[in-house]
Formats: sequence, C-alpha cells, structure tokens
Amino acid sequence: MSEAATRGRIVRQRWAVPGSAHDKLVRWSKVVLPMAVGVLVAILAVAPLGKNGDVSFILDKKKVENAPERMRVEAARYVGADNKGQKFQITANSAIQRSSDIPIVDLRGMLARLAMTQGPLVIAANQGRYNLDTQQIGINGPVRVVGGDGYRLATRDVHVDLKDRRLQSQGPVAGEMRLGEFQASQLKADLDSRTVVLDGRARLKIVQGAVR
Repeated sequence: MSEAATRGRIVRQRWAVPGSAHDKLVRWSKVVLPMAVGVLVAILAVAPLGKNGDVSFILDKKKVENAPERMRVEAARYVGADNKGQKFQITANSAIQRSSDIPIVDLRGMLARLAMTQGPLVIAANQGRYNLDTQQIGINGPVRVVGGDGYRLATRDVHVDLKDRRLQSQGPVAGEMRLGEFQASQLKADLDSRTVVLDGRARLKIVQGAVR
C-alpha cells in the first residue's frame, strides 16, 4: 500500500473515532436540523398573513366592464319531455341567456326534434327564444316543420309549445302545406295529429294530386 493511501486511511479512522469532530457534527445536526425545519414551517404559515407577502387584490366595480350577457354557449343542446313523456331535443348554433333571473335563451340556427309515433318531426328556424321554465319557443321569422311521413309546413312568426306539441301564429300568416299554399289571419297546428287550422280570411290554393 502506498504512503498516500496509508495516510488517508489514518485520517478516516481518526474522523470515525467516538468523540471526534465528525461525531460532534452528527450530534449537532440532530438538534439543529429539526429546529431549522420548524422555523421554516412557521415562516411559511405566517408569510401569507404579512403585509409584504399579501398578493390578494380588489377589483374596482366602476372600472371593470360588465359582460352584456350572462351565459353564451356554442353548439347548445336542450333535452326535455312533453306532457305525454315523449322526448324532444333542441339544438342551436349558439345560445345566449341574458340573465340568470330570466329563463329566456336566445337561439341562433335552431333545430327542434320531436319524437312522434308516426316518426320524428323537425322544426327549423333561423332564430328563436326558448323559455326554459315553460318549454315554449317564440320564433320571429320563417319556420319550417317537416315530419318523417311527408308532413311539411312552412310559415313564419309562430309560438311553439313543446309540452302540448302545438304551434300557433302570432298574427297573419302565409305558407304552404302538402295540400297547397295558404293565407290566414291566424294559424293553429296540432303537431301530434298533423292537423292545421286556419282562422280568419283563410285562403287555400290546393295542389292537384298533392294528397292521394
């Protein structure tokens, strides 16, 4: 064994002798390190309460712009059931609820699909206002109703009650059915039975051979 290796071994032996500097260092570490950890934990616990470490803030209501709408949803979908337990579904390209206090949702690109015994029936409109509580839709503008059995109805400015599955116009209407074109002061339709009633100054132009 070389002289350097021998000296190194003697130094290590002296370092490990009981009562040596290494022994004292170990004893002090057992006392100092737990104390240091306790002090660090105390500092971290108190730091958020100190003024210098406070990162909370308050927004000035006068300087923050209020959102004009309560909720906006893209590709929205609503599902429900009518008085007979039959399912219906409303989908829309976008839906906006102005306030949580008012259960009215403005729909854009609306499509309502109703499950019927004769097959599904679809109500399509560019826009509508859906009442979440009453399950009724107010449509301003053109609306088209199409059934799987060939039933179709095109009109405008109507009110749809999804619970009762009834459609009623808010004023004079003009449109078309399988039977032909029509005009009237008011329109009422029972979507379940596929019947349409024209009230007041009703005019109907029947298409020959439309119904056989």
